[in-house]
Amino acid sequence: MSNATHEHGPDCGCESCGDPSSMDFLDKYLTVWIFAAMAVGVGLGSFVPPVTEPIRDLHLVEIGLVAMMYPPLAKADYSRLPTVFSNWRVLGLSLVQNWLIGPTLMFGLAVFFFSGLVPGLPARPEYFLGLVFIGMARCIAMVLVWNELAEGSTEYVTGLVAFNSLFQIVTYGVYVWFFGLFLPPLLGMESLVAGITTFDVSPVQVFRAIVVFLGIPFAGGLLTRYVGTRTRGEEWYDEAFIPTIDPLTLVALLFTVIVMFATQGENIVAAPGDVLLIAVPLTIYFVVMFFVSFGMGRGIGADYSTTTAIGFTAASNNFELAIAVAVAVFGVGSGVAFATVVGPLIEVPVLLALVNVALYFQRRFDWRGFDTGNLEPTTADSPTDD
Repeated sequence: MSNATHEHGPDCGCESCGDPSSMDFLDKYLTVWIFAAMAVGVGLGSFVPPVTEPIRDLHLVEIGLVAMMYPPLAKADYSRLPTVFSNWRVLGLSLVQNWLIGPTLMFGLAVFFFSGLVPGLPARPEYFLGLVFIGMARCIAMVLVWNELAEGSTEYVTGLVAFNSLFQIVTYGVYVWFFGLFLPPLLGMESLVAGITTFDVSPVQVFRAIVVFLGIPFAGGLLTRYVGTRTRGEEWYDEAFIPTIDPLTLVALLFTVIVMFATQGENIVAAPGDVLLIAVPLTIYFVVMFFVSFGMGRGIGADYSTTTAIGFTAASNNFELAIAVAVAVFGVGSGVAFATVVGPLIEVPVLLALVNVALYFQRRFDWRGFDTGNLEPTTADSPTDD
């Protein structure tokens, strides 16, 4: 998050504005590290298949996801959350993006690519449902990391993820039923859901996933800030402790990428065509959602850090939930589960590219006068002094 007191804009060049020359070594070559981690993971899964067994048994992917979310959530200033939750322009925009635009766009892409209605694209009901399961599972987990890398608002992304997660508990089952079972027959695509009468998705399943992937790091971050600021003071916490734990996000991200790609290394090598086939609509989805949401955030006058939080919250999905439900309903070897597993493998490189796009927008656009959502105390006195 940008806390600088000068005016950001084109050719700003400061570290807070993402000037590449001012980044540290790990940040500067992050793209290289990510692609290297992907290659290592695929190599491990392909040439040393037994390695996937301890990864699953020890829940290393889940541990990596929780670990990489801890620093952003420890950094969040929770005293500002009431201000976040009182900003109905931002909350309302996030709801529209996450529960109207996102699911509708993913359903449209699933129909286009996998319904068989488009010449040259045969019907693939299992991949159609896989995309529906992904599209209805909204932001969590990695969105915190992408937002952190793009210097978005930690407080807004924390609030928006929590807000949408609570909404998700009661809506996920309804959404997958509506878009996966109700709409296809209504639109003359009965064959896509032939023989399926129910998905049997309970709020408890959704709640369990949210508790693991948001509740644990959230509780850890909140507790750390509470104890740290009260025993050593806010200055020590912000200037000594946070910089110490900050690298954990990138280290845990690289670890998670390695173990995640290792578990799917054999599938990627065995069916690269299917991976690419699923990757196309997912890539379109991520890119469209990010640019539309980022544009809508700037359209309501939000500052850069808030706009970035809005954009990544809408562009990211809760793959952990989608995978868990797909496996529970259709089995681990099903095409539906395979499609959901491909999701995070595509999200990593695409969202990483969008992080660089966001940082470019931070430098390229003049953000003076965009103060909706700004949490800095000086904003009320000087709207253009961000």
